[in-house]
Amino acid sequence: MAASEPVLQLKVSLVGASDPPVWRRLLVPASMRLDRLHDVIQAAMGWEDYHLHAFTARGVDYGPPDPYGPPDPELGHRDERRTAVGDVISERRDRMRYVYDFGDHWRHDVVVEKVLAAEPGSRYPICLTGKGRCPPEDCGGVWGYAELRETLADPAHEDHADMLEWLGIETAAEFDRHGFDADEVNVVLGGRVGVA
Repeated sequence: MAASEPVLQLKVSLVGASDPPVWRRLLVPASMRLDRLHDVIQAAMGWEDYHLHAFTARGVDYGPPDPYGPPDPELGHRDERRTAVGDVISERRDRMRYVYDFGDHWRHDVVVEKVLAAEPGSRYPICLTGKGRCPPEDCGGVWGYAELRETLADPAHEDHADMLEWLGIETAAEFDRHGFDADEVNVVLGGRVGVA
């Protein structure tokens, strides 16, 4: 990657998640395609990429193409593989929306915090920091996640044991809603996504 190429510092925040809020601060090349940004967000947030997704920027929707045929006008979005991040958000405070899992409807705000020059020898994408554990897949969106945490906090709740089993843990203490490690994310980014 050329040292003069712009790198965007993005803050990706899970809308409606609180106590703690769930967000990640990322450095990505402006030339990275949206389909690759999807991979980066999945890795950084901790999602499993089981569900559909879409981006919305400047009133235009972008998403994956239909794998079984030509572009489907019914889907109502442009092919994310043909658009770079910097084509839709490129200046400080520019923003777009990323929705993952149309059932649980996990909405993420993606905001440009800074526009930087690539540092010689650096590999991108990079996760700088973040906060909060990603909710488990298929837990019912923001409201389901809040309910899950309430259930885990109450050993007398009728669904407590079922939730422990569903999460694959023995005690509620094993579910750390604050848990986040940028180094672990960067290991995944290096192996799963690599450089743009």
